[in-house]
Amino acid sequence: MNEPPALEKSSSDARAQLLKALAHPVRLAILEALHDGEHCVCHLEAHLGYRQAYISQQLSVLREAGLIEDRRDGWNVFYRVIEPRIYDVLAALRQILPADKGTLANEIACPCPQCSSESK
Repeated sequence: MNEPPALEKSSSDARAQLLKALAHPVRLAILEALHDGEHCVCHLEAHLGYRQAYISQQLSVLREAGLIEDRRDGWNVFYRVIEPRIYDVLAALRQILPADKGTLANEIACPCPQCSSESK
């Protein structure tokens, strides 16, 4: 038996909201940057080349979509992907439309504790 129209609409709406969250190049770049693990906003700022406030706005959209979560550690807020199946969706998108070469705009030193400990 088919699902009632209300459930179909709800499910379709949820899928549409998720696709809206993905429909921004900076949010896609953020997800790609988070693919190797959690990062703080200053790390994303340093590597993507956007201001902290702008990145925070995009992180908020991804958080509201249920794709990422944050963790505070002192002054730093670290973000990580909580729905790893999103990378299956992104891989399917890359099969349809190849990704740009070099997602990360800048390879500059990030002052966050995570990067500082990696460089030592």
